[in-house]
Amino acid sequence: MMSKTFVEKRKDISEEELIDYLSFCQMLPGPSSTQTITLIGYKRGGVLLALLTLLIWILPASILMGGLSFLVKYFDIKDIQTNLFKFIQPMAVGFLVYAAFKAMRISVKHPATYMIMSGALLFTIFLRSPWIYPILILTGGIISNFSNKRIPTISKNPKPIKWINILWFIIVFIVAGIFSEMARLQHWEYARAFNLFENFYRFGSFVFGGGHALMPMMYEQFVSRPEHLQIGQYMSSSEFLTGAGMVNAIPGPVFSICAYIGGMTMSSFGWTGQLMGCGIATVGVFLPSLLLLLFFFPIYQNLKQYTVIFRALEGIYAVIVGIMWASGYILFQSIPFEWTHLVVIFITFLLLNYSKIPAPLIVLGWLMLGAAMSS
Repeated sequence: MMSKTFVEKRKDISEEELIDYLSFCQMLPGPSSTQTITLIGYKRGGVLLALLTLLIWILPASILMGGLSFLVKYFDIKDIQTNLFKFIQPMAVGFLVYAAFKAMRISVKHPATYMIMSGALLFTIFLRSPWIYPILILTGGIISNFSNKRIPTISKNPKPIKWINILWFIIVFIVAGIFSEMARLQHWEYARAFNLFENFYRFGSFVFGGGHALMPMMYEQFVSRPEHLQIGQYMSSSEFLTGAGMVNAIPGPVFSICAYIGGMTMSSFGWTGQLMGCGIATVGVFLPSLLLLLFFFPIYQNLKQYTVIFRALEGIYAVIVGIMWASGYILFQSIPFEWTHLVVIFITFLLLNYSKIPAPLIVLGWLMLGAAMSS
């Protein structure tokens, strides 16, 4: 969708820049899709537009998932009609196949890059660890450096580095940890709110591999750990799994599940506490990735002028394409096998690749078809 909207239609960035941004964001902890679209805003309008882009991107999904926490708390979740989303997951596979196909045509051009792409695909499928992403990126960059044919164009104007962003990242990290521990030891009335911000800020600072890599960490923190320490239940296992399932059925970043977890965690404080929990968790998890993005991106731009980094990018891009193919395969495996799903994937790819139908209309079409079949 980013390729169709920002590259082909609006021409905000080139296809090469989009792959470059995606590659860079895969090296950082946090939600890579959110960071990629924030960078597009940053390129067009600086920090202010980057912040606005981030807010517009995360708010719809976060509001939906935050609202789901109220629905689960006060209503019977089984009454929710989910057939509306019947074709959304296979449609998402179709989008991934299209994106991987487009990226491969641009970034994978000779046998060495095809081998790097294939290796990244296989390792991502069989070694499903969040740490596999930075390891593969590093390996791909090392392998492509064995070629000595490419030399970067040296820029005379290096990008200025905003040290204030990493300073704020460190300050917030330390202050959040101190207040969280003080609240716990001194039994503050709203201690859970301080603990919640520290938990999600830490998650956003260290989680590689996207929202799905975040799931087991949150389950341990908010379901298993309270039960083990007997400190009061934050939420039940079934409530957690309800949110984990529904986040895959709505548009937007998977990290938006944090709004749901935050709301459920603070639900014992009434609806105002629950609403506050949704906001605390959302800010906590997205803030560190934004600060790290704005600090490291100018450094990354400057490093690309060095030959060793420039040559590494070809291997890194090939790794990213392999990860994209693997993501499509893994997502396809996670949904029940039906021939209709294969048809949805195939039709979605054809529409994206050969028609001028806007991507949002394709999503709307599959939603409407799912609703029609359920009625």
